[in-house]
This record gives sequence, C-alpha cells and structure tokens, in this order.
Amino acid sequence: MNEVSRLRAPPPLPPPVIDEAAERPRLRPRHSGSFGVLDIGTSKIVCVIARVESDGSVRVLGTGWQKGQGVRAGAILDLETAERSIRAAVGQAEEEAGIRLRAVIVNLTAGQPESRLIDGQLGIGGRAVTDNDISRVYLGARSQAVAENRSLIHSLPLAFTVDGASGIADPRGLFCETLDARLHVIDAVTTSLRTLDSCLARCDLNLAELVSAPWAAGMSTLVAEERVLGTTVLDMGGGTSGLGVFAEGHLLHTAQIPVGGVHVTNDIARVLSTPNAHAERLKTLYGAAMPSPDDERQLLPVPAVGEEEHQISKVPRSMVINIIQPRLEETFQLVREQLDASGLGAAALQRVVLTGGASQLPGVRELAARMFGGSVRVGRPMPVRGLPDTASGPAFATAIGLLAWAAGEGRAFHDFDPESEPAGGMLRRLWDFLRHRL
Repeated sequence: MNEVSRLRAPPPLPPPVIDEAAERPRLRPRHSGSFGVLDIGTSKIVCVIARVESDGSVRVLGTGWQKGQGVRAGAILDLETAERSIRAAVGQAEEEAGIRLRAVIVNLTAGQPESRLIDGQLGIGGRAVTDNDISRVYLGARSQAVAENRSLIHSLPLAFTVDGASGIADPRGLFCETLDARLHVIDAVTTSLRTLDSCLARCDLNLAELVSAPWAAGMSTLVAEERVLGTTVLDMGGGTSGLGVFAEGHLLHTAQIPVGGVHVTNDIARVLSTPNAHAERLKTLYGAAMPSPDDERQLLPVPAVGEEEHQISKVPRSMVINIIQPRLEETFQLVREQLDASGLGAAALQRVVLTGGASQLPGVRELAARMFGGSVRVGRPMPVRGLPDTASGPAFATAIGLLAWAAGEGRAFHDFDPESEPAGGMLRRLWDFLRHRL
C-alpha cells in the first residue's frame, strides 16, 4: 500500500536504548477489578478471567476452553453451536474464578480486518501543543478512516511531526505552527461484528472491546527490543494466520492469511481418506514441517473413512510430512506476498516470531527461516500469575495478549485518552456548524 511505503520516507531515527529495569510510567489499566477475555478461534474458544493487581501485574482467577464450533476464520457462522461453545468455555472460567462475567474483551479476526495509515494536520499558531490539540488532530485523522459498512476498531498514533520535525512520540509542550499526526487504523466489516455481538448477547455477555489478534499475539510474545528494532509476528491459528509488523515500538501493519492448522488437517484427511479426528491425531503426534532420514521406516496406522475399525492400513511417516510441508510453504509464501504488497517487503522478514498452535510442529522454525531468509524463533507468551501450564503455550498467545491489553499495554499515552472528547468539543462543533452555514 502507498501509505505504508510512505512511512519509511522520513530519515530513520537512531534506535532508543532499551533498559528493561528502568522506571517506566505506570500503565493505567483499561479495566478495573476483575475482567474477562475471550479468544474466539476456529479450533478452540478460550476464556480467561483475571484482575490487575496494585503493582500493575495481572493475576488469573479462572480459565476455560472448548473446541471451536460454529466458527470459521474467526467469524460466527452458526449462532447456536458457537453459543454453546462460548457458554461452556465461559462457564468453566466463571466456576473456577467464582465470578459471573457481564462483559468480555474479544480478539478481532472476524470481518476481514484491514490495516492502513492515515495522516492528519492541525494548525497550532505558534503556541505550545496541549492535550486538547492531541485529541483534535487525532480525531480529525480518525474521521478520514470511516468507510461504508466497515467499523473502526483501532486508531493507533505512530508518530507526530512538529513544523517538519518528524518522529516525535509526545509533542505536548512543544511550540509550533502546525502539528501532523500519523495513525495506524484497523477496521472490519460491520455486519460480521454485529453477528459477533449478537452471539455474545445470546450468551448474556456484552462486548467490552475488540483487540486485533496479531497485536495481542505480539504483546504477549515480543520483548521490548524486538518491538523497537522491527519484528514480524505470525500467529499460526486454526482457521487463519494473523500477521503483525512491529517497529520503533509500534504496530505498523496487520493482515490475515486465510490458511491455518485446520487446512493442514483437512489435507491429511483428504489425501489419506481418513476421518478428520484421526488426521488431527496424525498431525499432532507424528507431523513435522521438515523430513528426516527415519521417516520412511516409521509406519503409521491409518483407518479409512467408512471402513471397519479393524481394517487399518499403514503409511510411512514421510507421506504425512509430504502432505504437511507444501501447505506450510504456501502459508509462508502468502506472508511474503502480503508484506511485499504492503510496501514493507524483505525488511519485515529479517526477524520473525512464530506463535499459535500450528507453530509447535517440529521443523516449522527451520522451514520458515529457509523461506524468509532471516532470523526466526518460536514465541512463547510471557508468564502470567495464576495461569495453568496447560494454557501458557504458543496456542494461547492471543488470549494472554488480551490480558496485557487490559493491564494497559499497547497505548501511546499513559496519562490521558486521545480519543476522549477534547475540551470545549461541543462548543467548537456548534461554532463550526454556525460558521459554515451563516
């Protein structure tokens, strides 16, 4: 996209020194008291109930997860079956926590999410920039992102420019004539979001917030240096793979690849003519992304669809791997093409972090490194107090990232909300109305 490519036009700033132990501004939790997050995916639905402690850390109070049903590529396709799965996952978490949820923070994968950059400008007139100015330029740029039948989910300030001086994170207090802002906005199809909201309402839940799934995965798996130096997160889920590009401490681009672990399972089931349940078992227990010398000698039992249980054939493990590898290669090729189309290109592939359930297949990291030509690692989410070990692996990266968001991660400003109505906003709108019509 042209907007993304223009992001690289200003001269690069020297990378800031990251000191993890340095005192940082206390994050303001977005949700006080106990709260719930809900990761709605094709393969599983996860609910976590937690609270933010006085020191700003998160403590998990209850967890629950169920097999995903009625959901494909993050979108609700069957209200009744999806409702049952969500109710079951939420019920497990509520019983463990001893808390009844009224609202949940949900990952955004439904509605064909799109990512783009928007610029805004405000005349300051030589005085110092205030909170009110930040809100006005922010909301002015945000209004440009409105599109028919699409709802704006995120509008993330990337940087400000003061009288031509770019790369300013917080311009408040600086004197200038003009203030420019660049926002990264993410939106999604409104009708899909209404279906999601309707499904949650059937579960007696309100939708508190939507959070981009790749952003959540990045918040839970990336260290500070990776977010600053530039890293691409690939969240390899069941129905889709979410892509998030981070640099200079910001999320610059997101995309959704319509391929995930379910497609690998379906390939195995189709080629070997075996039930999906057994194909999933073959993938989980014996699957790999790269072949090994012993694969030909290891024979695996494969029951055929419609045959008697005792009529089981055997295939070499190499056959299963030869089914898996092309699908993963397709996934990584689609990632490369998406980044090329966005204008970020090979630079975004110098550092890649794989996460999500499908990233745990043996050999995935090596295959990705061969195709991307950069440094690749598998990202495990940050530890969270009270979270059971069974829910702390890469498959739960998005859910754990939602917890980080509730604790205040991911915001450019820690002491005010630029999306709030600027001071005098109602009077200013009245004045603008009269000025343009009298």
